[in-house]
Amino acid sequence: MELLESVMKNPQQIIEQPDAKKVYQSQIDFGGGKIFLLRAIVIEFADSAMVVTVYRTKKISKYWRMP
Repeated sequence: MELLESVMKNPQQIIEQPDAKKVYQSQIDFGGGKIFLLRAIVIEFADSAMVVTVYRTKKISKYWRMP
């Protein structure tokens, strides 16, 4: 829960989706030097946000967007 809150407050990236959802994501060390991508799929409202799902993945290059 702490990691999710951290990503929601300070994401390394926010990616807008065609269906009006947003993906908040950050690369996080889960220990042992293993870096994972923590992704939260979010629906934003005027005064709040609802997390639809959250997961971690090793497929960073698949989801990470380069500027």
